[in-house]
Amino acid sequence: MTGNGDNASLHTLGDRGKTVDVPENDVRDRTVKDKDGKGIGTVADLLVDDREGKVRFLQVEHGGFLGFGETTTLIPVDAVTKITTSDVFVDQSRDRVAGAPGYDPDLVDDRPYHSSIYGYYGYPPYWGAGYIYPQGLWGMQPGRPPTP
Repeated sequence: MTGNGDNASLHTLGDRGKTVDVPENDVRDRTVKDKDGKGIGTVADLLVDDREGKVRFLQVEHGGFLGFGETTTLIPVDAVTKITTSDVFVDQSRDRVAGAPGYDPDLVDDRPYHSSIYGYYGYPPYWGAGYIYPQGLWGMQPGRPPTP
C-alpha cells in the first residue's frame, strides 16, 4: 500500500539516463498488446515517481507509419496483466487506448492530468488512500545507470 505519492514528481526513465534493476525487466521497446492479443504499439519509455522509484505509467507510441503520425499515450501500470520477453499485455482494448488522452510532456507532473488518465482507464490514482501497487509483474526498480 502507498499513499506517499502525494508530493512525488514523475520523470521518464530515459530522460534521467537510468534503467531498471536488471535489463531483462526493462519493458521499453516491447510491443503492447490489448486484452485480445492485438498489437497496440510500443513502450517508448516509463514514467517513474521520484519518491518511491516506482513505474507509474507506460509511455506508448502507436499508429502512424515509419514514425510519422504516431500518437503517444500513457497507460497506468495497473492495466498490465502479463509481461513476456517481447510483449506487454494490458486489460484494455486497442480502441480504448487509441481514444485515451494524449501524452503531453508539459503535463508530466500535473496531478489533474494524471487523474484524468487513471479515470479514463478506470483505476484509482496511485496517490489515493488504500492504493496497492500491482504485484508480481513489476520486478523492476528504476535507479541504476545503464550498463555501457
